Amino acid sequence: MKKLLMLCIAISLIGCKKEEPKDYVTLSGKIENPHESKTLKILKGRELKRDIPLNEDGTFKDTLKIEAGDYTIQHGEQYGEIYLENDNETTLNTDYEEFDKQMVFGGDAADINNFSIQSYLISSDYFTEDLIANGTREDLNNAVTNYRNAYKDLKSKFSTVDSAHIVKMDNNIEATVKSLTQYMASKIAMREQFPAGKASPTFTDYENYAGGNMSLEDLKGKYVYVDVWATWCGPCKREIPSLKKVEKQFEDKNIQIVSISVDEGRGYKGDAAAAYEGWKKMIAEKDLGGIQLLADDGFKSQFIQDYKINAIPRFILIDPDGNIVNADAPRPSNPKLVELFNSLDI
Repeated sequence: MKKLLMLCIAISLIGCKKEEPKDYVTLSGKIENPHESKTLKILKGRELKRDIPLNEDGTFKDTLKIEAGDYTIQHGEQYGEIYLENDNETTLNTDYEEFDKQMVFGGDAADINNFSIQSYLISSDYFTEDLIANGTREDLNNAVTNYRNAYKDLKSKFSTVDSAHIVKMDNNIEATVKSLTQYMASKIAMREQFPAGKASPTFTDYENYAGGNMSLEDLKGKYVYVDVWATWCGPCKREIPSLKKVEKQFEDKNIQIVSISVDEGRGYKGDAAAAYEGWKKMIAEKDLGGIQLLADDGFKSQFIQDYKINAIPRFILIDPDGNIVNADAPRPSNPKLVELFNSLDI
């Protein structure tokens, strides 16, 4: 009887023993349509903390010792943010093709992570491409008001998120409003500076990937849709599939698609020769269509300067007489572009 009592006490003590907190975080999940790199990088600033391998089906699971805080995640050319803390089990599920939009967190710190990504995503609901391309000052003010109200509702939904992350996101929201307001001011000024019907700035003797040189003057008699891009520009490359579709749709029409690269060394450690070879390599590998030209001096090229281009991609539509139709035309991924072409009976 005494032995039985002692055994019961021992079992009771074992059952009540507090589990020691783990000195590592467990991160698992799945990335649909994964990038060929097959890894998920965890970074703090530029420092790589862990390179987590993905299984063939895009699933992953790993542990790492970490200081509690916000980290950058990278898969292929896509980036995001995640809060990690030791003794947590956190999950991440997304799709590489819509990395931000499909991102869902689970497990520990799910509220913090979902609040952060959803706070980031709501901007696209109010600061639309149509607003940026055609919006007035009044349109912008309305969008800002609705954006702030939506963020206020989101904070109410995620009421358990700690004050440090709330403050951080408050600052991000206001920074977004500030930068967009400044950006829109420049857009409105540009539309005033480059009205429809004004003679377009020109370029002369840009190198043609297909051979020889080409000038804007050579394309008179056709509408010209100019795509200003670079091999190192992620948003530029994301437009390539849509650009190919538009080109195919209008291949027998009176329009020429002209891609002008401003590659001059960026993304190649400042090596202009390497950038030149990188430009030719990407055209070949991605089977880029249209007319592929190289600007004569990157962002310092006269054509680029005349159009006040300081960010890419930038799309410009010029009429058969060499006059501006739209100095900030819709992107290929925007259905408004095809609507614009059809309205001109191209």
